[in-house]
Amino acid sequence: MELQIKNLNKKYANGVHALNDVNLTISKGMFGLLGPNGAGKSSLMRTLATLQDADSGSAQLGDIDVLNNKEAVRKVLGYLPQEFGVYPRTSAFELLEHLALLKGFNQKSERHQMIEQLLLKVNLWEHRKKAVKSFSGGMRQRFGIAQCLIGQPQLVIVDEPTAGLDPGERNRFYNILSEIGENVIVILSTHIVQDVRELCTQMAIMDKGRVLFSGNTDEALDQIKGKVWEKRVSKDELAAYQKDFKVISNKLVGGQPLIHVFAESAPEAGFTKAEENLEDVFFAQLNELV
Repeated sequence: MELQIKNLNKKYANGVHALNDVNLTISKGMFGLLGPNGAGKSSLMRTLATLQDADSGSAQLGDIDVLNNKEAVRKVLGYLPQEFGVYPRTSAFELLEHLALLKGFNQKSERHQMIEQLLLKVNLWEHRKKAVKSFSGGMRQRFGIAQCLIGQPQLVIVDEPTAGLDPGERNRFYNILSEIGENVIVILSTHIVQDVRELCTQMAIMDKGRVLFSGNTDEALDQIKGKVWEKRVSKDELAAYQKDFKVISNKLVGGQPLIHVFAESAPEAGFTKAEENLEDVFFAQLNELV
């Protein structure tokens, strides 16, 4: 199954053009959607999840018209939004059972077997009787994955899933997503470059409603290969370097700015060639350097 998005547009009443002629082809596996806050990622996810209408364009999931056949989409969709509400006193098992009933799993033994498998998959079986509201952030996100896998969906959408998770929980989450992505389309929307670097072979970069890049991670890195240079500078020099060179990014290392510059050759003495990474691609695209 393949997801084809063509010329998708969405403009809100306040004038924000959240989706601006978006074109993407997404195949089975992990697909990373990168972009800063306000790039249009959540608008695209909400549109694909049938939670809002597009103004124009099309989206086709296999033989399903995503924009005009919402009921068919929902039968094969798993969706984990940035935040999801839960009933305050409801246990993990009870909440999954309620959601499974809503999805049409009326046979009790089949439903209970599926819920058990899902809770084991996300390592929450021993916590099945606890209220989801009492879960830690990482446990809630794992529960979120369990609920979005009810019914063996063909399209799974996860929106900013690892924000606020500690490294251990983030790794657990990565492992679960990687396993899911072996069999279905998984769209991972995030502003965290590490998420895409760890999980995805296919990716897109969005900003201000537009797709700036779409392809595999190797193609993304090829755009800047051999053209990223780094140097430590003083804080007082930083503004001058940003004015005179194509500075991709800067970060403090030991209290001193380390700048990455995009150039065909060493910009000046003291620069060394940096190993290109997706973070450099991300900032180079946002700053329109490539």
